[in-house]
Amino acid sequence: MKQKLVLLFVVLAMNCFSQEIALVKYRGGGDWYANPTSLPNLIRFCNSTIQTTIKGKPAIVEPNSPNIFSYPYLHLTGHGNVVFNTDEEINLRNYLNSGGFLHIDDNYGMNEYIRKAIKKLFPAEDLIEIPSTHPIFQKPFSFPNGLPKIHEHDNKRPQALGIFVKNRLVLLYTYECDLGDGWEDAEVNNDPLEVRQKALKMGANIMYYIFNN
Repeated sequence: MKQKLVLLFVVLAMNCFSQEIALVKYRGGGDWYANPTSLPNLIRFCNSTIQTTIKGKPAIVEPNSPNIFSYPYLHLTGHGNVVFNTDEEINLRNYLNSGGFLHIDDNYGMNEYIRKAIKKLFPAEDLIEIPSTHPIFQKPFSFPNGLPKIHEHDNKRPQALGIFVKNRLVLLYTYECDLGDGWEDAEVNNDPLEVRQKALKMGANIMYYIFNN
């Protein structure tokens, strides 16, 4: 009985404190700092709609930092080259294998580079397309057709690609979608409210999946 009470106290204590998410500052020349208003807006949306308690300002973390283990969600975006050295690869791989989650959002122009970086992270695994029946598209908002299209780019269909570890999605790569642009302030990309809402709701689904799996 005493052990159960201690466990209950720990769970309640954890729920009282804010979570924190982080933006990955990577090397290679890509603009890791793109979309500066996107994560704050997503955080605000999640805290108001799905009752998360995420700190309003995301942290900035480098891939080789031990601090990445403090964040349940890492976000990586940009338009160009992404490079991880060996230490960064090992640290990121350990983070993902230990329960962390990396969301890579192609802001247009990073696809050819990031696929190579992902392959170095998980050389024995292939990116696989996540079916629309996956829980990440079901709750709390329904996306029966899978990942929504936010920006046109090359007019290809949007794809949610992933790496799974023991049946758990640990790396999500959103391609030909550009969720982050949809999360930004309305005047940045002049997206209609309907488009921004789709992007924010999909982002909320990602957060919901992380905190419930």
